[in-house]
Amino acid sequence: MRTFTNTILSIALIPTFLSTENAAGEETERGAPWECHIIDQSSRGADGVKLFDADGDGLLDITTGWEEGGLTRIYRNPGPAQTKKLWPAVTLGKTPHIEDAAWIDLERLNVRRAVVSCCEGKTRAIYVHWPPVEKPFENPWEQAVIPASKDRMMWMFAVPAKIGLDSRGGEELVAAGKGPGAEIGFFLPTSDTRDLSKYQWITLSPAGWVMSLFAVDMDGDGDQDLLTTDRKGKLRGCRWLENPGVPTVIVGKQWKNHWVGGQDREVMFAHLADLDQDGLQDILVATSTPAEVLWFRRRDASGQKWEKQVIPYPENTGSGKGVAAGDLNGDGLLDLVLSCEHAEPPKSGVVWLRGSRNGNQFRWEPQEISGPRGIKYDRIELLDLDGDGDLDVLSCEERDQNKGLGVFWYENPFK
Repeated sequence: MRTFTNTILSIALIPTFLSTENAAGEETERGAPWECHIIDQSSRGADGVKLFDADGDGLLDITTGWEEGGLTRIYRNPGPAQTKKLWPAVTLGKTPHIEDAAWIDLERLNVRRAVVSCCEGKTRAIYVHWPPVEKPFENPWEQAVIPASKDRMMWMFAVPAKIGLDSRGGEELVAAGKGPGAEIGFFLPTSDTRDLSKYQWITLSPAGWVMSLFAVDMDGDGDQDLLTTDRKGKLRGCRWLENPGVPTVIVGKQWKNHWVGGQDREVMFAHLADLDQDGLQDILVATSTPAEVLWFRRRDASGQKWEKQVIPYPENTGSGKGVAAGDLNGDGLLDLVLSCEHAEPPKSGVVWLRGSRNGNQFRWEPQEISGPRGIKYDRIELLDLDGDGDLDVLSCEERDQNKGLGVFWYENPFK
């Protein structure tokens, strides 16, 4: 097992690499893999998981796009006693080349009833899936394309965002793409939010290949800005777009860009967490090659001052893909869960780093989760799925044995 020690560098605004020591001296056993529970493996190319309590039972449900299978599904959380079995599922519609599916309150009812599907390839469109009046896991959904999205770009990611256009606090559909003509922006509806033919695309920034989008207040002024990671092109790296706050300006021009860092890396998925527990939300960004986590420590509330530190992926893992932070072992300190691509056996595709600290020194001790099973993993969600009080790991994988593991979760063995 290799133990990494990260020494904090007290230099703000200037990117710096952490010095890294091999505290253990040699690679040793990372522990046994966690038990894997399949939620659904019936299609091909599961591509991302996003959470929302769709039926109001207090349990988080899942939406997932199946890229090779060309469909979007939602999964009803059956509760702790049944989570180790296959979950009840509803196919919302056929969505060829889907890359992302997300819950959203398009109807501005203060509940995220609809699902949107972002499609790339030859489809190049965003679909809206309208729910039934009641019982979303028992009745059929309606599907329609947003005309303004068709052939505009290859769509990669979508998030709901309260950016200040609706006086009642409703959400707008923020989306982004990749390749020629890629942009970050949002769809401006009319008062009849179900009339998709009237949606207007508002460009906020050009883009290259967007991997992550977050609607979050980055500068402490009370409105939601947009944080993104972009893996390709002139704007690659981690940056945020400043919400101007005035509705006429929100729609009228591109938002001001602020760099966080990572312009010299192929950045992948990001995660927000107060990793050093100083009361300020940091940004964690996985990078492909070299496989690393860029830890951008927030130095104040302005969103302008960041201190970069580097946490390498352990040996015998794939290229970097996703990262999430949570207390996995109940010691009160945040640990890291890492996912990979290109994790051909005997490499591991999902591992966790046990976090510890001594003053300003942070140590990250690699531990096993997946073992050699799985090749191309995706973004990660941490939540207690079996009701035993610890955080389990939810994700998806699309290359194992040419079909993929599908949607699944790893059971935390600590409780």
